[in-house]
Amino acid sequence: MTIQERCKKIATLLDDKKAENIEIFELTGTDYFVDAVVVATSIAAKHALMLVDEMKKTLKKDGESILNVDDSDDWTIVDMGDILVHLMSPEYRKKYDLEEFLREFEAKRG
Repeated sequence: MTIQERCKKIATLLDDKKAENIEIFELTGTDYFVDAVVVATSIAAKHALMLVDEMKKTLKKDGESILNVDDSDDWTIVDMGDILVHLMSPEYRKKYDLEEFLREFEAKRG
């Protein structure tokens, strides 16, 4: 399965579980430390934890591994090795504007 297909599967799962404003950043061929990043808005901290649990259950069946989860009330990062998933509160997403940062890397793709 390609990185694009894997990210699409993650985005679909998050969308099905009511995550909002899901964006995928393809970073293969850049000097960023992962090949792709998925960013989504979670409704609340408990919603983010539910999304992580659902990812663990569903993606494990597809042979995916979740290496680490770093979570707070406003920002949860799921490390899958070559893909990072950021689940952010609306306030943190606006404050940190991670998308702008990632678009700069994406623009450098060959």
